[in-house]
Amino acid sequence: MQVKDLTVEELTLLIQETVADTLQDLLTDIDEGKQVKPALKQELISSLARTQSGERGIAAEEVANRLGLNW
Repeated sequence: MQVKDLTVEELTLLIQETVADTLQDLLTDIDEGKQVKPALKQELISSLARTQSGERGIAAEEVANRLGLNW
């Protein structure tokens, strides 16, 4: 069947289903159910503690420079 053979209602339904499927794909968390490695979890906890104590991190511009990105 071709698009030209669809009724307005059929085409509308097809578009709605396509949009719904696309949104579902975009909004699905691909990491759901996965576990964070203990070492990474500890590093995140440590980073959060340093930030909460007022310690500043690396400036975004410096990170970009290290990665060779134009900032």
